[in-house]
Amino acid sequence: MANYLLIDFGSTFTKLCAVDSEKCDILGTASDFTTVETDITEGYQKALKKLFDRIGQKIEFEQIIACSSAAGGLKMAAIGLVKELTVEAAKRVCLGAGAKVDLVFSHHLNNSEIKQIIDMKIDIILLAGGSDGGNSEAVIFNADLLGKAGIKIPVVFAGNKSAQDQISEIFNKYNMNGHICENVMPSINVLNINSARDKIREIFLKQIIEAKGIKKIESEINRVILPTPSAVLEAAKLLSEGYLEESGLGEIVVVDIGGATTDLYSICTSTKRSDVIVQGLEEPFAKRTVEGDLGMRYSAPGIVKSLSEREINFINKEKGVDIVEEVNRRYKNVKLLPENQHDEFIDQFLAEMCAYRSMHRHCGRITEVLTPMGKVFNQTGKDLSEVSYVIGSGGVIINSKHQYEILRQTTNILNNPSELRPNDPEFLIDHDYIMFAMGLLAKIQPMVALKIMKNHITQVRGNQDETSK
Repeated sequence: MANYLLIDFGSTFTKLCAVDSEKCDILGTASDFTTVETDITEGYQKALKKLFDRIGQKIEFEQIIACSSAAGGLKMAAIGLVKELTVEAAKRVCLGAGAKVDLVFSHHLNNSEIKQIIDMKIDIILLAGGSDGGNSEAVIFNADLLGKAGIKIPVVFAGNKSAQDQISEIFNKYNMNGHICENVMPSINVLNINSARDKIREIFLKQIIEAKGIKKIESEINRVILPTPSAVLEAAKLLSEGYLEESGLGEIVVVDIGGATTDLYSICTSTKRSDVIVQGLEEPFAKRTVEGDLGMRYSAPGIVKSLSEREINFINKEKGVDIVEEVNRRYKNVKLLPENQHDEFIDQFLAEMCAYRSMHRHCGRITEVLTPMGKVFNQTGKDLSEVSYVIGSGGVIINSKHQYEILRQTTNILNNPSELRPNDPEFLIDHDYIMFAMGLLAKIQPMVALKIMKNHITQVRGNQDETSK
């Protein structure tokens, strides 16, 4: 019997999922608070005991593999040349690698920006800029400034290949932890993210997990193979596309609301309309965005910061709460769980805000322009209007009594014709929180992972008392 244990060392909770691959089914799930600030094995052992208690016995696992977003996940700075081009390309590399982009800079760095990188304890820097044969002066200047500042964290150069030799010399001169990759944008509007993305994941596995304290648990598990967001993206792609003769669900969106971030994944083509002019960089079929200022605990203050004073006053009056006080209470006690209806009400409201605003930032836009030749429609970003399913994941959605209302916030509820949100999707719930686990399992048993997701991710309707598979 081939049993696997899949683990997510998350920012707030360590989550376990045990799988029987022969039966294509889940043996059990469990979680406990992540103890990365002390000894990460403590939270893991507590969760493991809960898992065995639920299964009714201790079991042997063929493999124990994990992903991690502990201690806020993988924090990156993206540095490019032109904001609309190479900076955006660099951001997409970081997000595709499962990182959170905490800082974004364009053109020439200055000392205050270097200080931000140091103060925010960035894990990896991605340095890009210039198409092949184009501008190389700016990236060479930026690399030299990073070296002079004594930056020792990994720096991945993925810019103009004509600058590679000089960048390598700078890395050696200052004894930097430097890595050279293929250019993320070798030609204007042409993306090449695989080389840099894979290098970032490699650095994460070799170096960052040690800095996060996860190295301590290596003796108890086989390996950590992915950042958590990358695992979820792998699962979403598998569920959308299917595997061999097992069909997928087609085009989907996944919204994962956590304590530190809200991650949104769209697996679909960028547009289906023939009457639009698509502007900007080409959108990937599998896209991830992460909102580091939208979360239920660590990033709860970001929800308030995204509101105007008028909106805050309206919410306080309409909901009968002090939203600033409620948010601060959650930020100061990230382990807070709802104890009464009032707490549940506030968490529900915050989750709806996270879902609405994360989709606002993720989806594309369309504008109508009058020209001498008639009307022209310009599109930027991805068109999600025909997505078939929106899937909810993350503790607040799974435990909510009003899951439908949270997921509904991702759709075009305000009838805004300029936002290309899903129009009429069905809503599904990852109620056992298994997508991270299935992303890990997909690396070794993709068919098993797909069948488990199709059996365990369930539909939710407007009436919360009625769910069906």
